[in-house]
Amino acid sequence: MKILKHIPNTITLLNLLSGVLATIYAAFGNLELAGMLIMLGIFFDFFDGFFARLLNVQGELGKQLDSLADLITSGLAPSVILFQIISINIYDSSLQEIFLNQKPFVILPFLSFLVAMASAYRLANFNIDENQTNSFIGLPTPANALFILAIPFIFNNSTIIDFLQNNMYFYIFVICFCTYMLNANIALLSLKFKNYNFKENIFKYILIISSIILLITLHYLAIPIIILIYILLSLIENSQKRNI
Repeated sequence: MKILKHIPNTITLLNLLSGVLATIYAAFGNLELAGMLIMLGIFFDFFDGFFARLLNVQGELGKQLDSLADLITSGLAPSVILFQIISINIYDSSLQEIFLNQKPFVILPFLSFLVAMASAYRLANFNIDENQTNSFIGLPTPANALFILAIPFIFNNSTIIDFLQNNMYFYIFVICFCTYMLNANIALLSLKFKNYNFKENIFKYILIISSIILLITLHYLAIPIIILIYILLSLIENSQKRNI
């Protein structure tokens, strides 16, 4: 039993390790591998909570450790990816060139770290907020990370939105959108099911089914669309609750 109680925290540490490696690979320009490592970390993030509930070993240590791991995997690593994307596509420089070769100081890439700061604030607030048991207030950090890491995959594998790749205002929008949504006072759907009644969980089922269809048909391009659908369905559900 003593060994079993350490399983969730071990999985959380694997999440942290994935985030550290993702940050290193992102810093050296391997953005697709960094993105895959972030997705691996998010996978571990899901299962640490699952096993904690399954083994009934939930505790304050696991809660704090989970947030620290998420800050690296879903906060810092995506910020470094965004930094690199902006530096390369807008300024034709990598992170290494900006720091090591004394490139002229530029502001926009550094604004990417507003996402890491907003993630830290959200995770700290989540740990002390007792109103986020049945829904999230603001966009969860893993969802925000997926939104960001989809960008290099889309640019490398699709010509549909090439016009955005060198558009400074697109990246300003991404930074502002992510920073705001992480701590927006908006209740968003939680995919935890108290029961499987279709009527009570209709928006969750719509999200899951539409996500599967979009991922099959659009691949990486589906990820930002799914995030936007997630936010839209949450707003519709909130509106319905207010009218009851």
